[in-house]
Amino acid sequence: MTPTINILFDEQTIATRISDLAKEVAETQPQNLLVVAVLKGSFIFAADLVREMHRAGLAPEMEFIHLSSYGAGTVGSEEIRVLRDVESDVNGRDIILVDDILESGRTLKFARDRLLGRGARSVQIAALLDKPERRKAAISADFVGFACPDKFVVGYGMDMGHAWRQLPFIGYVVPDET
Repeated sequence: MTPTINILFDEQTIATRISDLAKEVAETQPQNLLVVAVLKGSFIFAADLVREMHRAGLAPEMEFIHLSSYGAGTVGSEEIRVLRDVESDVNGRDIILVDDILESGRTLKFARDRLLGRGARSVQIAALLDKPERRKAAISADFVGFACPDKFVVGYGMDMGHAWRQLPFIGYVVPDET
């Protein structure tokens, strides 16, 4: 049975907010900027964000880190595995670590600490969604798209059991009443 998905943030609202986020990043005047997208969920957000950064006058390079803390379900795991690491030299660079959602914070803290440990000048976090009530690690985002209600969200790169990433909006799954 296909779950019901209600729209939380529509396409235009997301596009407008990402443009504003890129301008906020540009105002910080980053040096030798490297954008690192946390795969898989952030890929759509990261692509839109770097295009908006270009429009805001920045010329970021792009990298990816693939970390896994979720299985096929909806509950995060304690273990963080590196499936693909950043290949570029990060020493002395300003980095924007991009993720779809800052929830427990464990994955982003792991990634931030890893990049700082390799000599990054700074690592700031851009999270499309922020769920502070779920935080388990001492971390916050420097750039936040939207505060997220305590609902399981899908779309715009975020999935439920590898489904719904393709949705052009962010929605939440309505719990099955049966």
